[in-house]
This record gives sequence, structure tokens and C-alpha cells, in this order.
Amino acid sequence: MLNALTIDVEDYFQVSAFEGCVSRECWDNYPLRVERNTSRILDILDEFEVKATFFVLGWVAERKPALVREIARRGHEVASHGHGHQRVCNQTRKEFREDIRRSKAVLEELCGVPVHGYRAPSYSISMKCLWTFDELLDAGYSYDSSVFPIQHDLYGIPDWPRHPFTVAKSADGKWRPGINGGDGFPCMTEIPITTLSIAGTSIPIAGGGYFRLFPYTFTKWGLKRINREEGRSFVFYLHPWEIDPEQPRMSNAPLKSHFRHYLNLLKTEGRLRRLLADFRFAPVKHCMEI
Repeated sequence: MLNALTIDVEDYFQVSAFEGCVSRECWDNYPLRVERNTSRILDILDEFEVKATFFVLGWVAERKPALVREIARRGHEVASHGHGHQRVCNQTRKEFREDIRRSKAVLEELCGVPVHGYRAPSYSISMKCLWTFDELLDAGYSYDSSVFPIQHDLYGIPDWPRHPFTVAKSADGKWRPGINGGDGFPCMTEIPITTLSIAGTSIPIAGGGYFRLFPYTFTKWGLKRINREEGRSFVFYLHPWEIDPEQPRMSNAPLKSHFRHYLNLLKTEGRLRRLLADFRFAPVKHCMEI
């Protein structure tokens, strides 16, 4: 079974966990490591003959255009991670509109093909800002991969579906999952981050900090259960900075943020290699119904 492998291309100082201690205006003062780390992931994927979807931050694309071209040249899907890595809930609707359009435009110019997919920084589409789907459709995106169906302090819509679904705007103007988008009502495909259902509880198991937190044996067991027992593909995600244990440390970060960001960075590349050997992967557009 093919599963979706996704890479969120952002640098170590841009993560939401550090937004309280790293000023956005100072981003250009930090040494960039995203090009080296992303190139390392590209080389690893070549070793395993795997293609993936790279959700690229527009801010990174403007500073490292050759990296975007290289991702596309190697046959991977280029998608948008927005421009400034600002959580949706922290933007006005106008700011969000400008952010997603700027990112799409620069990525399409660099890679020479349409950009169909979007992923919000920190999966920050929530019940409070479902107007984001209006803006994504108006900007020309055909799918979103921002909904994380868990409860978290920074993100999550816990009662939305665990697997790809149609999200549509109904006659009352509200966006809801699982509704037929016919009869002229707007709709788009949502590719949520996969969770494991255990006793009715959704467990985040498909990447990022959870990939570094849980033992690989648990991750492998859970993902195989999704493939075999549920008969469904899963969506896995990773960030380039997660394979970089030598990245500069943010000494002024809160303890919780420090733990989330730096936990088991030394183990990530080895676990990624095991994952690529144990499962089959492809870009989102090749293994999901879009």
C-alpha cells in the first residue's frame, strides 16, 4: 500500500515552538541550515527510490530558489507551506490571503508547474478559522493537508475524520467534513495528518515530534495496523531540521518547547531510513484521492 510522505521545508528557528523567543524580524540574522538538511533528505530519498511531497515555505524559497528547483528536478511534488510560517489563528483574513498567494506564486515560478497543495504552519486550521478554505479555493489550491484530528495546545480539530475527506461549504455558509460538494457549493479535498485509533482515542503517530518521542517499534506497529487492519494509507510528515542534531540551540526557549524541539534529534535519520525500508511511499497527489 502506498502512503504519503511529506516534508515541511522550514528552518530550525522558524518553528512555532520558538515564536515567543525568536523575533520574525531577526530571521535573516540566523545561519540558514535548511538547504543542507533538505538536500540530505533528498539524497536519502534517492537511495530508497522514494518520491515525496515537499511543503515549502515561501520565505525559504525566496532565499534558496535553487533548492526548490532541485526538489522539482528530482521528481518530487512541490506544495506550499505558506510564506511566513505564521499560524493561521495569528493572522487576519487579509494577511492569510496575501501569505498563501505569495507563496504559491513564487513556488510556481521556480518549479514551473502548478502548486496544488497547502499545509498551514503548525497545522493551525481550527474551528475558529474555517474561512481558510474559502481563501485556499480562491487562491487556486485543490487540496489542503492542515487538519490534525487531535487535541493539542497549538492545533487540532479532534472530531474531524482521520483519513482523507471532502470538506464543503453548506447552505448555511459553514464548512463541514463529509458533505457532498455538489449543487454549486464550494468544496475541496482535506488530507489530514494520520492518527492511530486506540479504544476510541486518536493517537498522533505519523511523524514530527511524535516520531522522535515514541520508540520506532511502536510507530511501525501503529502504521502497519493502519495499513493492514484499516486498509488505509497514512500521511507521514517530517521537517529537515529534525535530522540535524548539530543545529544551534535556543537557550532562551521555554522548557516545554526545548523538549519538543530537541528530543532525539540524533535518532531521527536512522529512524527515517528504517521507515523508508519498512513502508512504501509516494507524493500526496499519487496515493490519495484528489
